[in-house]
Amino acid sequence: MTSTDVVETKTDIELIAESLPWAVDYRTYRDSVSKLVSERATTGSEQTETLVDYTKLNDRRMARWDKTFKLPKAAEELVKNQNKKVLWLVLTESWCGDAAHAMPIMNKLAELSPNLDFKVILRDENLELMNRFLTNGTLSIPKLIAVDQEAGEILYTWGPRPSVATKLVADHKKEHGRLTPEFKQELQLWYNKDKGQNIQEDLLRLLALK
Repeated sequence: MTSTDVVETKTDIELIAESLPWAVDYRTYRDSVSKLVSERATTGSEQTETLVDYTKLNDRRMARWDKTFKLPKAAEELVKNQNKKVLWLVLTESWCGDAAHAMPIMNKLAELSPNLDFKVILRDENLELMNRFLTNGTLSIPKLIAVDQEAGEILYTWGPRPSVATKLVADHKKEHGRLTPEFKQELQLWYNKDKGQNIQEDLLRLLALK
């Protein structure tokens, strides 16, 4: 093989940098989802009535979490004491139920520190980057990628579900081979009952490590 045969591959950091011009803050993302609801539309390459309905449901879910989720004082102090400038870049789509529960909590944490920059990009518009961060070979979202903005390196990733929900899903798949409609409903009930605590704990654990 000669030097001219070598195919240059972009690094993860280069792909992230290329995505940033299209990244938006959480409030802009929320406004865009609400606009989609009013237009009976959804994000992503696939436009179906089912996904449109999921977007409408998720708009309500995010509004509820935005209003009701409260961080304990200990968590607030940990986040406020972060001295490393970190980008939280999240790949998502408006129809994703897991994202609707997780992103408001990510935003609540990021609002506490000027060193946490929370940005959102759409999966289907950034598939080259998404393919670098697959979960069990799938394009599962939300996927949070944490980047040290000064060192230019990836610190950790999170997603698509909090740790307890991940185990619930794995156990159900092991027993049934797939996620049944009944289980998906049970999972949404689990999110509501957990009140965002598992998501918060996972993210705080990662922040504490870095």
